Amino acid sequence: MKKDIFIPKVENVYMAIVKEFNETYQTDDWNVYLINDRDTQIEMVICVSQGMDPETGKITSMMRKTVQKMEAHSYAKIEFIQEEVLALDNVFNVTFFDGDTMYDKQYVFEKNTVKESTLRYIKQLDKKGIIRK
Repeated sequence: MKKDIFIPKVENVYMAIVKEFNETYQTDDWNVYLINDRDTQIEMVICVSQGMDPETGKITSMMRKTVQKMEAHSYAKIEFIQEEVLALDNVFNVTFFDGDTMYDKQYVFEKNTVKESTLRYIKQLDKKGIIRK
């Protein structure tokens, strides 16, 4: 029964989009990071992302990324995101285990909210970007 399923609240796991300089290509790129700010390690992390605009019907391919293990107070680069895709709602569904407990959370970066003027310092990354908690 649905009422018997316990889904715990996700705390201290965040998604961030950061603009950073790419030394190889000499370009400024937008990159997506997953931040584990918990005091415990998380495992079997699955991140599924997609850009969409319900008004126009535009939709991107679904991207999937797995991270086997993230130590406490660490972060992982999930993907590069093209600037054109920031004009869409970007949805990230993250599922992971902490011990024997499974957690699941959706992070949404609304269209046109990720831009230079909205960047803020993210202490966990020591970079400027946009964070969703």
